[in-house]
Amino acid sequence: MAPVLWVPAGLALGLLLLPLVALIVRAPWATLPSLLAQPAVAQALGLSLATAAAATAVCLLLGIPLALVLARSAAWPAVPRRLLRSLISVPLVLPPVVGGVALLLLLGRRGLIGEWLPFSIPFTPLAVVIAQVFVSMPFLVIAVEGALRASDRRIEVAAATLGATRLTVLRRITLPLVAPGIASGALLCFTRSLGEFGATITFAGSFPGTTQTLPISTYLLLQTDPDAAIALSLVLMVVSVAVLLGLRDRWVPGVLS
Repeated sequence: MAPVLWVPAGLALGLLLLPLVALIVRAPWATLPSLLAQPAVAQALGLSLATAAAATAVCLLLGIPLALVLARSAAWPAVPRRLLRSLISVPLVLPPVVGGVALLLLLGRRGLIGEWLPFSIPFTPLAVVIAQVFVSMPFLVIAVEGALRASDRRIEVAAATLGATRLTVLRRITLPLVAPGIASGALLCFTRSLGEFGATITFAGSFPGTTQTLPISTYLLLQTDPDAAIALSLVLMVVSVAVLLGLRDRWVPGVLS
C-alpha cells in the first residue's frame, strides 16, 4: 500500500471516531446515573425500542417480498428495472424531514389517503413506526437483494425439478440461503429506526410518552439541559453498539466481522 494513502485514511478514521471519543470524554459521568434515572428518559428509550422493533418487523414482512421481486427482475426491460431500484433507494438520499412532509401529505387528515381513513395517523405511535419504516426499509431490501443475487439458483432449480412447489422452494431453499442477508438487513433497519429523527418529528411530532423518541428527546434537552442531552446521546451510542456486537455472532456470522 502506498504510504501517501495513510494520511487521508487517517483523516477519514478521525472524522468517524473522534466525535464518538469526544462524546465519551465529555459525558457527565458523575451525574450520569441520576440523569438516566429520570422517568422521561426511560419512557423515551422504551418507546424508541418498541417502535424500532415494530418497524423492523414491518420491514421484514414487506421488504423481503420486494427484494425477491427486485432480484428476480433480470428479465424485465432495463428502464423499469432501474426505475424500480432507484425509487426504492430514494429514502436513503432524501432528507428525512422531506420524508416526514411527504408522509403528512399522504396520510395526514387532508392527505391523499389520510382523508379517507376513519382514524388519524399523524402524531400517534403508529406514525412513529411508519416514519421509521419509510427511512429504514431500503436497507433491508438492498441487503436481501444482494444476498439473493449472490446465491446459487441451481439449488432452487434442482429442488423444483424434484417436484418442490414454488412456496416450498422459497421456504426451505431460498430464505435459508439468504438468511445472513436478511439478518444483516434487519439489523440495519433496527439501528436506523432507533436513531430516526427528521421524519419522525415532522410526521409524528414530539409528545412525551406517545411520540417523543430518544433522538427527539435528546435534541430538545440539548437546548435546556446539555448534560442530559449528552447522557442520552451516550445511551443511543451504547445501545447501537450493543445491538451490533450482541447480534453479530448469533444472527449474521461473518457478515460484520
